[in-house]
Amino acid sequence: MTVRDVNEYEDLLAEWADLESGLGILLAYPDQSREFVVRVGQYERWMQSLMDRDPDVGLYLLFQLAGNSSVGYSASHALICAVVCHLLRPELMLNPWDGDSLVRAALTMNIAMTRMQDQLAVQRERPTPEQQAMIQQHPARGIEMLRDLGVDDTMWLAIIASHHDNMVDEGAYDDVPVAQQMGRILKRVDRYIAMISPRLSRAGRSATDSARAIMASTSAQQDPVGHAVVRSLGLCPPGTFVRMDNDELGLVVKRSTIASHPYIAVVGDAGGELLSEPRLHDPARGGPQIQAALPATGVRAVLNHARILQLGARIIID
Repeated sequence: MTVRDVNEYEDLLAEWADLESGLGILLAYPDQSREFVVRVGQYERWMQSLMDRDPDVGLYLLFQLAGNSSVGYSASHALICAVVCHLLRPELMLNPWDGDSLVRAALTMNIAMTRMQDQLAVQRERPTPEQQAMIQQHPARGIEMLRDLGVDDTMWLAIIASHHDNMVDEGAYDDVPVAQQMGRILKRVDRYIAMISPRLSRAGRSATDSARAIMASTSAQQDPVGHAVVRSLGLCPPGTFVRMDNDELGLVVKRSTIASHPYIAVVGDAGGELLSEPRLHDPARGGPQIQAALPATGVRAVLNHARILQLGARIIID
């Protein structure tokens, strides 16, 4: 489903918002949910169906949300991590059942600190000692909660247990057990999304800085996860603001077959003024190139996202 008009944009945005809202309630109040495991599966399938309609539009909406808002941080973070894990399944050749466990682990990895994570996102001060203790304990506590809620998928639980553990980084990816591979994937994805997401205590980083950080000091053979993230999302995923080398302001609308050359909607001129009508640009065909990705918090522009996504609907990738 591409965005062809304002109504389609608003309908799709409302679906993503409803998904995030429902997930937020489930994670914040899991004891009040009947059939918790069934509900997680329903949200997983809902997310996948939205991504199947148009993954670039889904990424655009989610990265705009992750980069611009700290409200409901925990659910937003969980959802976009699950989306990235979903996109990594073919890149890392995950079998279907391990891929399902990975996505469900992404959705629920912070269940033991959901409300505190939301608080931290709007807290200017550094975490208190009590909050630090809860952060350190949340994987183990999360496993206890999930077992009590009926989760008996050992891979799902093992991934959550290890997603902050430095042990998952040891050894070449292909030489370690599958559970360790899955934990490494979620750890990389969690870190990447956390870096681009702002909190009141710190600004988010640009997508390119975050991508470089998760690929730093590792080869694709030793640890293919960071490189797979970049292949799946691009260096500048849809929804990322970019500065062109002629000083124009752009917004990525669609990935291309070249990670460093996504399709751009040029939304601002070199003088800092917004264009009355965004202009579609393909850097692979020449003209201005991406000079740098920008943290979303550094761009204060009111844009017509429906119109921008309509430009993306015109693109046909060979």
